[in-house]
Amino acid sequence: MNSLRIARAATRAFPTALRLQRQSRGYADAVSDKIQLTLALPHQSIYKSTDVVQVNLAAESGEMGVLANHVPSIEQLKPGLIEIIEESGGSKQFFLSGGFAIVQPGSKLSINAVEGFPLEDFSIDAVRSQITEAQKIASGGGSEQDIAEAKIELEASRIFQAA
Repeated sequence: MNSLRIARAATRAFPTALRLQRQSRGYADAVSDKIQLTLALPHQSIYKSTDVVQVNLAAESGEMGVLANHVPSIEQLKPGLIEIIEESGGSKQFFLSGGFAIVQPGSKLSINAVEGFPLEDFSIDAVRSQITEAQKIASGGGSEQDIAEAKIELEASRIFQAA
């Protein structure tokens, strides 16, 4: 009973000490509309905490676009293209061999991949000839391993062709 009297006396003496702060968001709150992107390969960092507007990527769960204030998640990436829409309004595309995308609170996105290449490094003519070659091998012109590798090559080449 004594402790209750002490607590009451303390609240009378310091009424603001126990008052809860009201948390709310209003129109005046500054919310960033940018994502802080880090795109890292084992041998280089392509983006290091760079502000971008949006990132579109091919996750195992499906295609997804990441904007500012995206829900935190971890996504396994399948081989394919990612598109980065920069602050200037321009867009860059990269082919990644797979990896992981980690969306963190505070509009931070980290993408880690084993291999990644800018899309402009690929020639459409080279891709077409690669598809033709891979189709010959995949249709039964080689060992079981050669056929499996040709099918993977076909899948990757078709991604480039579609871009």
